[in-house]
Amino acid sequence: MTITIYHNNACGTSRKTLEAIRASGVEPEIVDYVKNPPSREALKAMIAKAGLTARAAMRDKGDLYEELGLADASLSDDALLDAMMAHPILINRPFVVTDKGVRLCRPSELVLELL
Repeated sequence: MTITIYHNNACGTSRKTLEAIRASGVEPEIVDYVKNPPSREALKAMIAKAGLTARAAMRDKGDLYEELGLADASLSDDALLDAMMAHPILINRPFVVTDKGVRLCRPSELVLELL
């Protein structure tokens, strides 16, 4: 099985998800999405495959979210995707991609559905 995790080592949930993947006996492809974000098309596809909206896939904690006025409910998915592409730290994590599907693994236990 091929597993890719869009990971941020500074995030406890992301680290726990990575641990769970490794505990299953698989070494995943680890993408540091802050340094190497997915393309807009790939991000949009991951969000759709996970059954989420762009807003649900956006990290809403931290100063940047507030500074950019991203809580504005009138913002379109395209506007939110633009913000995530300009500032990858706004992409919620960790996204995990496997042959069984795509999940935003918050909480980290959601990864078990994909293993």
